[in-house]
Formats: sequence, C-alpha cells, structure tokens
Amino acid sequence: MLTEQRKHLLLHRLKRDGRLVAKDVSAELGLSEDTIRRDLRELAAMGLLLRVHGGALPASPTVASLEARRSMAVEQKQRLGRAGAGLVEAGQTVFIDGGTTNLELVRHLPLDLRATIVTHSPVIAAALEPHQALEVIVIGGSLYRHSMVSIGAVTLEAISLLRADLCFIGLTGLHPQEGATTGNYEEAAIKRAIIRRAAETVSLVTAEKLGAVSPHVICATAAITTVIVPRDAATEAFEAVGVDVLRA
Repeated sequence: MLTEQRKHLLLHRLKRDGRLVAKDVSAELGLSEDTIRRDLRELAAMGLLLRVHGGALPASPTVASLEARRSMAVEQKQRLGRAGAGLVEAGQTVFIDGGTTNLELVRHLPLDLRATIVTHSPVIAAALEPHQALEVIVIGGSLYRHSMVSIGAVTLEAISLLRADLCFIGLTGLHPQEGATTGNYEEAAIKRAIIRRAAETVSLVTAEKLGAVSPHVICATAAITTVIVPRDAATEAFEAVGVDVLRA
C-alpha cells in the first residue's frame, strides 16, 4: 500500500471510529508500528489529526484564523446562538466568552433584556451596543488576537472577583472522554477560571467540534452543564457522561 493510500485510510478510520490505535492498525495492515506512527506524525503536522499516546484523535478544524472561522457553519451558528440566547433570563449575571458562535448568541438577545453581561472579548462587547438595557462589564488584559479576547494575569484576577449565574464558553473541540479543549494554553486557563466562577456552564458546539480534540484541555466534558448542538448531531456519548444536550 502506497503512503498516500495509507494516510487516506487512516483519516477514514479516524473519522469513522473517532480514535486510532497504532498497534491495532499496524497489525491489521501487516505493517510496523513505526510506519504507522510516522504516517500519524506527518498527518498531525498537517493539522489533520492530534497524536496521543498509542495513536490519534480527530483534530478540530476550528483552530483556523478568525477570518476563516467567520465563514464556517454560519447557519448552524445562527440556530445555536438563538437557542443559547433563550437560556438568558432577566436579572442574571452572564459571562460570555469570545468566539463567532457566541457572537450569534449576542445578536439574538432581546433588545429590552435587563441583565448584566460580562465579557473579556471586545468584539462581544461592541456587539452589545444596541442593547441599551444591559449593564456590560468588559474585562481587560493582553489581547489574544487569534480569538480577540483578553488573557493574562490581569484578566484572571478580574474574573476571580466575579460571580455569574451562567457562562457561555467557547471551545474548539468537545470529546466525551478527552473533554473540552482549545488551541491555546493561556486561553484554556482563562476559560477554566470563567467556569469556576459560574453556577452553570453552557457551550454552543457546531458539528465539526463534536468528537474533535485540540491540544489544551479546558475541563472534563461533565463539567459543562448544557451543550447546545445541531439538531442532527449524534450525542449519546455526551449524554452518557452526564451532559444535558439541547438541539437547535
């Protein structure tokens, strides 16, 4: 079997099964584990999978640039955003993380909603301008341009002084066993801090993020109270670990 054929087969199996075990694949194909591991290293370098001990997991495609992410799954994000906005109640304090899906949530909030919105995203804050009844708290820090959110010690300190009824956390991958993940170490720390200060955590998850993994763990999947997913998504594995799933 040629190298490109092997790589195509590996990606197909990964998409089908959600995980690759190098030892099993090498035995099936009659090849050395070194050969399979080399293929996995090369595919990982191309961003097509994430290597883990003994094999690989699907890599999230949503670690692309912000400009590229704006054009991904637009209709899905609109539906998820509308459903997420329906969970926000008057009088609540709600932390909204950055991200293009959470931006759709903001766009669907009622213009007369009276609540307090906390965010470390200048993009989210600017989108709240028409919502004159909201109190908006913007947390500063060093700007992480990939996601257009604040990160760093100043951001962490400000978050630690807040309590929220609800938070909406962005992520780039949600795997039933590997947890919620993202592509940046510092950003993952900020997201964990937000979750710790909120009574409930919600995440709006487009289809390509389900079952995918990024390098930095935010939290265990069960730490997310509610996941809002596309209506046709397969969610049995997430429900099995105690996550409340809403379809939109």
